[in-house]
Amino acid sequence: MKTKILSVVLAFAVMVGFTKNTYAASSNYTVLNDIKAINKIEVRGNVQLFISDNAPEKVTVYNKYYAESALVQSKNGVLRISSYTSEKLVVWVSSESLQSVSAYDSAEIKSFGDVAKIEFNIDLHDNATANLKFDSYSANITLRDRATITLSGRVEEFGMNRNVNAVVVNNNFTVGHNTQNILVKEAGKQMVAGLE
Repeated sequence: MKTKILSVVLAFAVMVGFTKNTYAASSNYTVLNDIKAINKIEVRGNVQLFISDNAPEKVTVYNKYYAESALVQSKNGVLRISSYTSEKLVVWVSSESLQSVSAYDSAEIKSFGDVAKIEFNIDLHDNATANLKFDSYSANITLRDRATITLSGRVEEFGMNRNVNAVVVNNNFTVGHNTQNILVKEAGKQMVAGLE
C-alpha cells in the first residue's frame, strides 16, 4: 500500500513539475518589478521600446533576453536597454516619472497611449525611429543623422532641433507655440523653419 501511495505521489509530483517547466519554457516575457523611478531611458541597438504613462512603474522584457546577450539595467533613475542580435528585443516600460528618451543605432520607440507629460525630451541618433502620440505641455525633440519621427496629438510648447537628413512625419500633430531649428553640418550655418 505504501508503495502504491508513494508511486501516485511521485507520479503527481513529476506531472506538476513537467507542467511548471512547460509553462516556464513557453513564457516569452520577463517582468522586472525591482526597477523604480525611471526618469530617463537610453536605448541602443536592435530594440523596440514601447512607453506608456501607466502606474505602477513596470518594465516588461519580451523574448528571452537573458539568453540573447541583451542588457536591461537601471541606475540612478536611468534605464539602459541594449541588444545587438538580429532579432529585435521588445521592451515595454510603464512610468509616470519618465521625462526623457535617447535612442541610437536602429532602435525604435513607440508610445502606447498618449505621452501625457508636463515636459518630455526625445533624442534620436543614427537610424533610430520614433512614433509618438502626445498630450503634453512641453516637448523637445532632437534628431541627428538619419533619424525619423512620426508625431501625432498635441503639445503646447514644442521645440525641435534636427539635421537636414532627419525625417519628421506630421500625423495630425498640433502645437500651440513652435520652435524648430534645422542644423546643417557646415560650421556656422543654421536655418530656422516652422513645423509643416
